[in-house]
Amino acid sequence: MTPSAGKDPEPAASGLLSAPEIAAILQGTHDDPFAVLGVHPAGKAILARCFIPDAETVTVETLAGKELGTLERRADAGFFEGPLALKKPQPVRYRARNQGGEWMVVDPYSFGPVLGPMDDYYIREGSHLRLFDRMGAHPIHHDGADGYHFAVWAPNAKRVSVVGQFNDWDGRRHVMRLRADTGIWEIFIPGVEGGLAYKYEILDRSGTRLPLKADPFARRSELRPNTASVTTPEIAQVWDDEAHRKHWASADARRQPISIYEVHAGSWQRRDNGEMLSWDELADRLIPYCVDMGFTHIEFLPISEFPFDPSWGYQTTGLYAPTARFGEPEGFARFVNGCHKVGIGVILDWVPAHFPTDEHGLRWFDGTALYEHEDPRQGFHPDWNTAIYNFGRQEVLSFLVNNALYWAEKFHVDGLRVDAVASMLYLDYSRKHGEWVPNEYGGNENLEAVRFLQTLNTQIYGIHQGILTIAEESTSWPKVSHPVHAGGLGFGFKWNMGFMHDTLQYLSREPVHRKFHHNDLTFGLLYAFNENFVLPLSHDEVVHGKGSLIAKMAGDDWQKFANLRAYYAFMWGYPGKKLLFMGQEFAQWREWSEERALDWNLLEYHLHEGVRRLVRDLNGTYRAKPALHARDCEGEGFEWLLADDRDNSVFAWLRKAPGEKLVAVITNFTPVYRESYAIPLPVKGRWKEILNTDAEIYGGSGKGNGGAVFAEKDTKGAIMANITLPPLATLMLEQE
Repeated sequence: MTPSAGKDPEPAASGLLSAPEIAAILQGTHDDPFAVLGVHPAGKAILARCFIPDAETVTVETLAGKELGTLERRADAGFFEGPLALKKPQPVRYRARNQGGEWMVVDPYSFGPVLGPMDDYYIREGSHLRLFDRMGAHPIHHDGADGYHFAVWAPNAKRVSVVGQFNDWDGRRHVMRLRADTGIWEIFIPGVEGGLAYKYEILDRSGTRLPLKADPFARRSELRPNTASVTTPEIAQVWDDEAHRKHWASADARRQPISIYEVHAGSWQRRDNGEMLSWDELADRLIPYCVDMGFTHIEFLPISEFPFDPSWGYQTTGLYAPTARFGEPEGFARFVNGCHKVGIGVILDWVPAHFPTDEHGLRWFDGTALYEHEDPRQGFHPDWNTAIYNFGRQEVLSFLVNNALYWAEKFHVDGLRVDAVASMLYLDYSRKHGEWVPNEYGGNENLEAVRFLQTLNTQIYGIHQGILTIAEESTSWPKVSHPVHAGGLGFGFKWNMGFMHDTLQYLSREPVHRKFHHNDLTFGLLYAFNENFVLPLSHDEVVHGKGSLIAKMAGDDWQKFANLRAYYAFMWGYPGKKLLFMGQEFAQWREWSEERALDWNLLEYHLHEGVRRLVRDLNGTYRAKPALHARDCEGEGFEWLLADDRDNSVFAWLRKAPGEKLVAVITNFTPVYRESYAIPLPVKGRWKEILNTDAEIYGGSGKGNGGAVFAEKDTKGAIMANITLPPLATLMLEQE
C-alpha cells in the first residue's frame, strides 16, 4: 500500500480505511484494491467501500434492490465508506446521486474471482487448451449479476486496469485482481454489454504508465485506424456443416483432391464505391464462383486483426479477432458455414512467426519482454522489423496453440497455412555471424520453435480430426510433413517452393533455350514424395515488381497465353495438391495490389476467358479422375514415360491409382507443332484425349488428336502411340 507519513487512528480503530489508503485508491496506486473495496467484515460489522467519481451521495442495495444503508463520503473525489445491514458479505449495487441525477453501479469489488485453482494449475503447466474461454473478455452470469469477465497475463506489472467506454477510460475505477501464481489479472465488471471498446492500462514494475494495450485474447477489434478491443458475446452460429466435417474427419487428406484458391479478402472484388465487401457480400459472390470453378478450398491471406492494409494481414495485432474490415465475427462464421454447405473448405493463413511492434500490441506488454525475447538477436526480426515470439516460454506457446484451436473450434476452419516456418526453425535466419544466439548444443536450429510446432500439430490434429496444417517452409528441413512420433514436425502438408521456383524460371526462358534447362522440370521428381506437397502459385509470385504469372511467360502475347495454359495443365497433372492465387485463373496482366479489385473486365476477352475455362476444367478433371489425385503424395502414383527429350522440350508421365484408369500427361514446351510424335504407353488400345490446352475454347489453335489416340506394339514389342502434339500445349490421355 502507499506509504504515509502518519496514521489515522480513529478510522483504523473503527475498521474504516486510513487516509493514505484512500489516497492510494483515488490515485489508482493501491497494491490490492480487492482487499479494501467492496464488502468486507470489520469486527462484527460489515462495511462497504467504493470509489464512484462525481457522486455526491451513495446508497447501498442488494442486487434485488433492498436498501442496506447510506455510505459516508470520505473524499470529495468520490470515495465512500460505511456499515451495512448485512450478516455476511455479498454482491451489492450502489445508487449514486449528484445534482445531475442518479445512476446505478454494481460493485465489481463485491464479487469473488472467476478463475479457479484448476485454471491456475493447467496454465502453470502449459496444458490449458481452453484459454480462449478463460482469457480476454467474456460475457458471464456471476453471483447473480450479468457482465463481462476480463483476464490478461501481465506478471511483471505493478497494476493493471480495464479501461473503456463503460468507465470513461479511467484506470482508477477497475483495477484488476492479481493471481500471483500465474501472473494473470482478472476482474468481473457487472453491467458491461457487448459492443463496447476497451483496453488495458498497465503500470510497469516502476509505476510508469505504458501505452494502452489491446487485449491479446480479444475476439473483436475496432476498425482501423482505431485499435481498441471490443466486448463481444459468444458467436451465435447455427452450423449446417456436419456432412462436410464428417467427410474430412474420416478421409486421408493426402488421397483427396485438394485445389486451393488463395484469396485476399479485401481486393478480390470491391463495391462500386471502392469499399471492401463484407463477409456476407463475399459469401454471395465468392462461394458460387469457387463452386463453379471447381476449387475444393479457399485459403485467405491472414484475416486476424491488423492495423496496416499494405501488410496484407501478416502484421497481426489481434490473433483472436477476425478483422473488422469485413464486419463482425459472426459474419465470418456465416461465411465458413456457407462454404461448408456446398463442400468448400476454408484455410487461414496463420502467422506465429512474428508480430508487429505497434505500441498497442504485444511488444513490451507489461514493461518487459513478455511475448518476445529481450535479446534482439533472438527477439527481433531484421527482415520485417517485427518482434519474434519467445517459443520457449510456456505461456507464449500456450497462447499460440490455443489460437490455432480457437479458429478450428469457434469458426470451424478446415486448415491453417503456417507462414514463414523457416524463419522460426533457424536461429540464424537472415542473420550474419554474431547476430544470433546458438542453441544449447551450439547449433542454429531453434529447438524451442521445433517443440512449439510439434505441440501445435499434435494438439490440433488430436482434437480436430479432419483439419489440415500446411507449412510454408522454404528450406530442406527434414520431415516437415511427417508425424511427430516419427521425428517430424507433424504438418499435414508442405508448400513445394522448389517446384514453383524451377518451373517459373524455366517458363520465363525463350523456348529455343529450354532444351539447355530441361532438368529444371525433371529435378523436382527426385524429391516429390519426400513430403506431402502443395504446389503453390501464390501471392508471393505476383507482387513486389515480380509481375503477374502471364507476364512472366516468354514470347509474344499468343505464346504467353499458350505457355500459361500448358503450365497450368502441367501443374494439375504433376503430383501434389494445387494452389493458385486469385486473378491468375484468368491471367490478370497487372501485378496484384491490395488497394484495388481484380481486373474482372478482362473476362470480356477470349484469351482471358479461355484461361479461366481451362482452370475450371482442370479442377473438374483433377477431382473426377482418381489417378490424378489419389496418390499425389506417394511415388506409386507417378511414372515417367518421357523424361529426357530435351531437344524437343517434351515431358510425359503416367498418373495412376490402384484400380483406377491410367492418365498420361504430355507437355510440349516449344511452339513447334509435332505430328506422329511417338509416346510410350503401358497399355494397348484406345486412349481418350480428356484435356487439351490448345483447344479453341481455351484460346488455343485447335490442334489435337480428334478425341483419342491408339497405342499399339511396334516392331520392337514396345507399346507406342503416334500422337499430335500442339504447340506450347499439354494433353491428358485416359486409358479406355
